[in-house]
Amino acid sequence: MFINRPFLFQQDGAPAHTAKINQQWLRNTISDFIFKEEWLPSSQDLNSKVFLLWSILETNAYTTSHRSIKSLKTSLSREWAKIPQEMLRAAVEPISKRLRAVIKKKGGFIEQLNIV
Repeated sequence: MFINRPFLFQQDGAPAHTAKINQQWLRNTISDFIFKEEWLPSSQDLNSKVFLLWSILETNAYTTSHRSIKSLKTSLSREWAKIPQEMLRAAVEPISKRLRAVIKKKGGFIEQLNIV
């Protein structure tokens, strides 16, 4: 997706994301990763457009019920592939600007309207 451009990987605090095995895999696999201990628990300032992607996936992948994990994974992969690259980039590119703003505010709330 980033075509040899640097990126920073972050997740929310969902239990599946913060599990020791997942955190260890990320430490070993992703070169630039925010550890769960460093991530803000309520990071809507940083994720606002990313939540839109999850909403699209949920809406489209759950149009039919799934009888297996494999079926759900297939549906999620199919729906992810349908999301235009422009929309994916628009959701993730502003995050570095938002991160800098949160650091400047020492973890405090930032106005979402001022940070694109």
